[in-house]
Amino acid sequence: MAEAMIEFQSVTKQYQSGQPAVDNLTMSIDKGSITVFVGPSGCGKTTSLRMINRMVEPTSGTITVDGKDVTSVPAAQLRRSMGYVMQSSGLMPHRSVLDNIATVPRLNGVSKTESRKRAEELLDVVGLASVLGKRYPSQLSGGQQQRVGVARALAADPPVLLMDEPFSAVDPVVRDELQQELLRLQRDLAKTIVFVTHDIDEATVLGDKVAVFATGGKLAQYATPEEILRAPANDFVASFVGKDRGFRHLAFSPSDAVILHDVPTVSHSALESGTAGLEGSDWALVVDADSRPMGWTSPGAGSSLIPGGSLFRKGETLRRALDSALSSPSGLGVAVDADGKLAGVLRADEVLAVIESARLVRQGAL
Repeated sequence: MAEAMIEFQSVTKQYQSGQPAVDNLTMSIDKGSITVFVGPSGCGKTTSLRMINRMVEPTSGTITVDGKDVTSVPAAQLRRSMGYVMQSSGLMPHRSVLDNIATVPRLNGVSKTESRKRAEELLDVVGLASVLGKRYPSQLSGGQQQRVGVARALAADPPVLLMDEPFSAVDPVVRDELQQELLRLQRDLAKTIVFVTHDIDEATVLGDKVAVFATGGKLAQYATPEEILRAPANDFVASFVGKDRGFRHLAFSPSDAVILHDVPTVSHSALESGTAGLEGSDWALVVDADSRPMGWTSPGAGSSLIPGGSLFRKGETLRRALDSALSSPSGLGVAVDADGKLAGVLRADEVLAVIESARLVRQGAL
């Protein structure tokens, strides 16, 4: 059984007027895991997060971190012992990137030299070039600012990382990159992360466990993403997860049974020079000199390169397999190996057949 790092015991936050922001919350957050708080606006998810580091004080109940009641630790000291990342990154505009990252170590009494050395190391950890260390926040993109925010939160090597909708202000492509970066960091660092979002897709991508909050500050369901998608606890959770939860559930289904097929290929250089020699009406996959897919072409397209949709990496889920086929102009999903080289193509109808077979197996097991 996993060891608990954070525990809420009958925690309520009641403001002077209206219903409770958080109503009798009891839950245990596993050490070294990502736990996502998700729900509609005004459901108490951010209030619950902020009670962990006492940015908000509970009206009643107890919160413990690593077995210690958070009220037994001075609030400022408690906050410096945890990383905190917010939606707007919260960087100090008059300080360089390195000085922003070094903020908490400096507050904890670490020398300026050691703090800056740690900051330089963390730039690489969060995927930022070292030359960005001398810049100021206004000289960075939104995605870069959020990476700096994560680096600052990690600077004192805290066991707990609190993240309040950190990726909601960036565009979808950058958001996906940041999500994958966070998962990579977690594999390396194994922090206890509490992450707040209003996006159920983000919750199911990131969370080892997901806590769905309902209006009125009540915990509606607390389970693995797969269980929430497969078996919502009540009508509220089912409605919040959405009618396409069956498609989302494919993100937890392995694609081992999907068959890969050969596909005609042409080199990009041959396509550009007009020597590709395309015949018939079939699509052909355009590859570079290292057999990495670049897009599609067909006899009717001349020498033009047609964007190829999303790629499927061998070993990924059925959701990724189906998406690669449905997003492809040829109707064939492109599979690549770990090095990004062409491994074959897959057909949407065959992926759907695998999905149906898996559904029947699950149904028979119930």
